[in-house]
Amino acid sequence: MNDRKRAVQARIYGKVQGVGYRIWARGEATRLGLLGWVRNEGDGSVMAWFAGADTAVVAMIERLRQGPPGAAVSRIDVEELETWATPGDFRIIA
Repeated sequence: MNDRKRAVQARIYGKVQGVGYRIWARGEATRLGLLGWVRNEGDGSVMAWFAGADTAVVAMIERLRQGPPGAAVSRIDVEELETWATPGDFRIIA
């Protein structure tokens, strides 16, 4: 199957800081073979940028909607990216 490559930026709102969301997101992204990063934002949201096979990106967006135990996601804004360059793995950015 020829799975096209895709990159997105997702901003996750709700109770997503202080619940291990970034560590959990890195684990999920790594399991899906995605590259990119995740970080906390000053307004209490979490920003994630990830790229890889379309099916993996779709799966990651759905996982971000659920979050880890203790999280309560209220909304996700997803933006498609035209071009992208990623680190060679998935990182947590402080």
